[in-house]
Amino acid sequence: MPQQIDVLVIGAGAAGLMCAATAAARGRNVIVVDHANKVGKKILMSGGGRCNFTNLDVLPRHYLSANPHFCKSALARFTQWDFIALVLKHGVAYHEKKSGQLFCDNKAQDILNMLLDECARSGAEIRTHCEIKTITASNADHSPARYKVSTSLGDYACESLVIATGGLSIPTMGATGFGYQVAEQFGLALKPRRAGLVPFTLSPAQLEMLKDCVGNAVDVTVSCAGQHFTERMLFTHRGVSGPAILQISSYWQPGQAIVINLLPQLNLAEYLIQAQQARPKVLLTTLLSELLTKHIAHAFCNLATDIRPINQYSLKEIDAIADLFHGWEMMPAGTEGYRTAEVTLGGVDVDDLSSKTLEAKRQPGLFFIGEVVDVTGHLGGFNFQWAWASGFAAAQFV
Repeated sequence: MPQQIDVLVIGAGAAGLMCAATAAARGRNVIVVDHANKVGKKILMSGGGRCNFTNLDVLPRHYLSANPHFCKSALARFTQWDFIALVLKHGVAYHEKKSGQLFCDNKAQDILNMLLDECARSGAEIRTHCEIKTITASNADHSPARYKVSTSLGDYACESLVIATGGLSIPTMGATGFGYQVAEQFGLALKPRRAGLVPFTLSPAQLEMLKDCVGNAVDVTVSCAGQHFTERMLFTHRGVSGPAILQISSYWQPGQAIVINLLPQLNLAEYLIQAQQARPKVLLTTLLSELLTKHIAHAFCNLATDIRPINQYSLKEIDAIADLFHGWEMMPAGTEGYRTAEVTLGGVDVDDLSSKTLEAKRQPGLFFIGEVVDVTGHLGGFNFQWAWASGFAAAQFV
């Protein structure tokens, strides 16, 4: 006979643990299962091991979805302030790094321990090394055995089934497409999936041109598809990375160019014209090396023109040089893919879910939360806040 419980949560990541602890605190009998050997692996690796657990400035515009309004309900009902209150309750020390991003002072384990403590306190049980074999649904609405789930650790019968299995990003952490398979099994639509918050790769010719820049970083403004971000960019052996690139990658489609302003805080044409008067004999590369790193300056000066003393350039040439530095058009060869992507774009179509409960509209008792859903946040703690908020929202109704 299957073990009878109220709620089975599949996936012991950020959203799953939040949902389990909250539902159990309501008096529900909750078990969380996960195929991995340890829970919360993405929590532990996030933010360089310090977990960027939320952001002070959470707004719907920080999220991508086929329906940009869908995330509003959950985000409004469990805000960043609610999560910060939980962090303070558990005595977790944290700090703001920049742009409202909140990180643990010590390590990401503090956030995971907090969630595990909440689960233990409310009586939610967690079981690892648990493979799901089959899921079947009964036809009876509000049956205490609405779903039967066969697993490697035995069978469960539950009234509510919560899918919190995440996306496809970072397969070495155990990411799979299991949640999407469940959605398809029960007739929910899926939006196309692709890697988000991910570095770009460049063609061999571009890599050759930029080979001396590898390891160099610069503050830039990147633009694509009507979006722009001003953040750090890093040149790598494969292409470009850094926060600016990760942010814009979520909006990029193959075949699109990215426009990069290497000197967003400066009018380069004016600066060079002034230098023609003040320092006429100085080389162009010397001037640009004072604004950028030496390697970046040399690579892009060579791309723009032949190197001469600054007083030997005409106004037209100065404008052309400035245009390149302010509007370098980069055509990515692709991205590094799910191997290094922080998130998966797309997923379970939100039109098939209730924005209030995260329950499938045509499949009572089946809930989808976190990254498996077609809601993807910007870099900076927004994806964790979606995990907390969607997990909390579902937990009120399971």
